[in-house]
Amino acid sequence: MRYSFLFFLTCSLIACNPPTSINDNVNDTDINGYADENFFMVDGKEILNRQGIPVVIKGLGLGGWFMPEGYMFRMPGGYGPTAIRQKITELLGATLADQWFELFRDNYVKEDDIIAMKEWGVDHIRIPFHFDIFYDKTNEIFIEKGFERINQVLIWCKRHRMDVILDMHAAPGAQSAGPIADSDGVARFWTEKETYWPMTILIWEELARRYKDETIIIGYDILNEPVTPSGYGASDLRDFYDQIVPAIRAIDKNHILFIEGNYWATTFDELYPPFDDNMVYAFHKYWNETDQGTIQYLLNMRDTYDTPLWLGETGENSNPWYYETRQLAEQNDIGWNWWTHKKLETTRAPLSSPSNENYEKVVNYWKGNGPQPTTEEARNGLFQMAEDLAIDKNTLRPDLIASLFSDQFGSANQPYINTEIPGQIFAVNYDIGNQGISYYDTEYKQVSSDENQNTGNSGWSYRNDGVDIESCSDPTIDYNIGWIETGEWLEYTVHISQTGTYTTKAIIASSGSGKMRIKVNGKQIGSDMKIPDTGGNQNWGQVNFGQQSFSAGKALVRVEILEGEFSFAMITVD
Repeated sequence: MRYSFLFFLTCSLIACNPPTSINDNVNDTDINGYADENFFMVDGKEILNRQGIPVVIKGLGLGGWFMPEGYMFRMPGGYGPTAIRQKITELLGATLADQWFELFRDNYVKEDDIIAMKEWGVDHIRIPFHFDIFYDKTNEIFIEKGFERINQVLIWCKRHRMDVILDMHAAPGAQSAGPIADSDGVARFWTEKETYWPMTILIWEELARRYKDETIIIGYDILNEPVTPSGYGASDLRDFYDQIVPAIRAIDKNHILFIEGNYWATTFDELYPPFDDNMVYAFHKYWNETDQGTIQYLLNMRDTYDTPLWLGETGENSNPWYYETRQLAEQNDIGWNWWTHKKLETTRAPLSSPSNENYEKVVNYWKGNGPQPTTEEARNGLFQMAEDLAIDKNTLRPDLIASLFSDQFGSANQPYINTEIPGQIFAVNYDIGNQGISYYDTEYKQVSSDENQNTGNSGWSYRNDGVDIESCSDPTIDYNIGWIETGEWLEYTVHISQTGTYTTKAIIASSGSGKMRIKVNGKQIGSDMKIPDTGGNQNWGQVNFGQQSFSAGKALVRVEILEGEFSFAMITVD
């Protein structure tokens, strides 16, 4: 599913001749009643908007834009921004590597992205940044290009009524030992704090100086996912906050400060009672269950210290987990921000950008799975990948967006596509809806970081529900459902063009087991059908359910799996 040409032509006309200053090309009509003199602020356990009304903010992170991580782009997972630059420089040279990063940033986030997110229901974006976007530590100077890029986004956000949270995702020296902090393997932010804390404070002081009066910004997420190494702990994190918060407040008394806990923003020892009257505790949630017990300790902290909570980062799971976690947060009056709005060849983000043959040669080489590409192959592959990050080249994941922003996702079916009968019903185009609403799958979410544990869609293709989808060997069918288990089912909303008698067949593949049933508006078609042995789960055959009279209009087709262990690609009705 792509965005329409007309939509992007309109957006392109809006975005031509991009301004470089926050106030350039933004007239009073753009900002009156929105980016005014009022700021978001904290009142007890609540976050208040500019009108002083309690709000539960709902947003997406722009992860990868100013802070690329290898796993987001099919590169080795251990690659952080520095490693990515080094590897591209080895293939293309420093000049082309610099050009690639500029093109990457130009296309990864455009005004079109802001427009699309606003239409989905996003009310704020979190902008994760590497400190070196703004500061050259070697020459000890600030980088104006970085501020120009932020200024441009702020203009777009003012124009389209989108709020912003700035997030230092990689601090000088690295606040953890992993690639998510762009570390060399040592969290020098802690072990060499005499060097790196003053540098971090200097950068935030400059950000505060430039943006202290900017009301489009909700606040500052000071330090993403700190992880103190052995020999350091909660008191060290508190010491850092005790230094940086007064430094920011000496310049900026307006913006909310988001305070993340230790160990990837999960523990808050020694960070209470609150040490600022306009602060929020920001926690992250991954790889666990979605029940209240998983956040009760945070709710207790909020109640005890009368300070708001914000789920500043979460995601990387299946749609049902997204929906359950979103519901958990909102039912407890906790705002949230999902990770992340765009990745390469993904089902787990709202936007999926495409790969290409030469780019795959590059990443296979980096992973040790292929020879070094030629300079021409590497250049073509990398630059095509950066060009294709533009939203008009991306695939939209409407099922994922519904899990985050649709009120119907947990209660009612919504058609994934328009399907006309007589015609074809592709198995993978079952309705949008939660587990138990539009489908049922025995394993539908991941509650552990163990990769061998259930991961939802075992095929990692096409959609992000619990349904297991893989590429199909039939050249006329892109994807099929596999790994089918007894008791699973799927539903499809279709439109029958005219009353008549139709023959229904299912395209299946099996090694000799399986049984299925098809119903239309609750009425079974034919009898329960045993799935024949077709010679393998990608060798396709068909079963005929016989003829049935259908009335014109909207209908609900339901496929029930009575015995599993086969693959299912399509239903034909003619």
